Amino acid sequence: MTGDWLRFRLGTGADRTQQVAVHHVPAGDAAADGEAWVEISSPVGRADTIDLPRLLELAGDSLVGGAAIVDGVALLKHTLPLSELSVREEFERPLTLLVARADELEHELTRSDRY
Repeated sequence: MTGDWLRFRLGTGADRTQQVAVHHVPAGDAAADGEAWVEISSPVGRADTIDLPRLLELAGDSLVGGAAIVDGVALLKHTLPLSELSVREEFERPLTLLVARADELEHELTRSDRY
């Protein structure tokens, strides 16, 4: 854990794991619109080594999260307001879905398990 960030790995089955980061966005942040939020993100691969149009197509089929590039890494990310947060329904389920989908995309686009 570093500051407002928590990073860890989750098992996704078939001897694969997936890195995930949870970031607290405080209410005072200009982008937070006066509320505290939590951002979940999971990497898919280095942006310069994967087919980005294909990533966007595949991410469009995801129930949660959207594709983004941060510091050269393509990832899926999903943001939730903390004020309405029910841990099981509004955090755990999106976290699990996002991590599983990011791992599927990583496997399809890179044929590796780097993240």
